[in-house]
Amino acid sequence: MRIGIFSDVHANVEALSSVVEALDRDAPDVVACLGDVVGYGASPNECADIVRETAAFTILGNHDAAVAGRMDYSYYYDAARKALDLHASLLSEDNLGWLRGLPYSQALDGTGVNFCHGSPARLEEFDYIFAPEQARDCIPMYDSLSHLTLIGHSHLCKVFELSPTDVIEHAGPPRKLTLRPDRKYIISVGSVGQPRDYDNRASFVSYDTSTREFSFRRVEYDIESAAQKIFQARLERNFGHRLFIGV
Repeated sequence: MRIGIFSDVHANVEALSSVVEALDRDAPDVVACLGDVVGYGASPNECADIVRETAAFTILGNHDAAVAGRMDYSYYYDAARKALDLHASLLSEDNLGWLRGLPYSQALDGTGVNFCHGSPARLEEFDYIFAPEQARDCIPMYDSLSHLTLIGHSHLCKVFELSPTDVIEHAGPPRKLTLRPDRKYIISVGSVGQPRDYDNRASFVSYDTSTREFSFRRVEYDIESAAQKIFQARLERNFGHRLFIGV
């Protein structure tokens, strides 16, 4: 089975449209979204509509949970709270209902693949994994981990290879790799709508469960249009400026 995976759209319809076009060309068997469809950007309804049409399933992200009333986000910094408040007011009741029903994780039967937004160790807390120290928190649950756990949340592309006693972070990460059957992996797939690895192209990934081949993919999109929509929506201007440098 060939799976296409993306995460952290953050209401950037220009980036999402480019990723969906690339996925259409690839024609995977299944497409999955790992959450944070909303937050930061200017097109929450448009992105929710596209994700619902494109992805076989979507995982709940922390921004989705906040907008849907499923978590307290009063501790978020002011600009992020204002964006979430705006999105809650803009989203259709249908799209809000969809966000309210999203799962914290989902396994794909018979593939050895599990999907969640943050760390699988504490799903409802949306903990980050962007360093080996954080991935090591999952070692106590090594036996119950899927062969491959795909996550978003950090907006970074990261590969962590786990044994029962340690974690190795792959440098780079490599554009392509073949997963070892005797190890387990936690892979962060990057962000569609707000990359933060100094590469401003939209990120998505693909995985072939038969060959265990994994690929990171990037596509260009109309950053100028996405940024201008943010400025016109009176959202925090840095949400638009950072798109140009991917940070």
